[in-house]
Amino acid sequence: MTAVFNSSPWIFLSKLGLLKQALELFDRVLLPSSVKEEISARKDEAYEALQEVQGVKQVEIVTTSNVRFVAGLRRRLGKGEAEAIVIALEKNADIVVLDDHTARSEARRLGLRVKGTLGIIRRMMELGIVNIEVNELYERLRKMGFRIKKDLFWEIFKE
Repeated sequence: MTAVFNSSPWIFLSKLGLLKQALELFDRVLLPSSVKEEISARKDEAYEALQEVQGVKQVEIVTTSNVRFVAGLRRRLGKGEAEAIVIALEKNADIVVLDDHTARSEARRLGLRVKGTLGIIRRMMELGIVNIEVNELYERLRKMGFRIKKDLFWEIFKE
């Protein structure tokens, strides 16, 4: 299974210490070059995680060839989100990993399967890959600046 990651899920999963486990869910992970640049701008957990996995065969930094399509999407989306969507379409990825609501809606409109940070964490919990208390997860994410309505968070993690 191939996944294309945007920066937000990469950053939050890194800060939670869950990125390596999340990457294990996929055979191949594509990271748009603009996302790599955004992550590399800060020397934090996400950057360190990127440095660790960059040489791993499973993770590839890729650039889209369809700059016009990216430019069209950039009217409503950030550069990384637009590139992630276009690369997912170009590479026929199984999933695109995005958190932004507008980007997720656009990706779905274009026929892509979408997951976000919380969906990835929930899947890892279902598979027994990670064991994290949901109240603790909510508080940690909130303190990190992760934006989600409380009701939606609890809907995602209901038993």
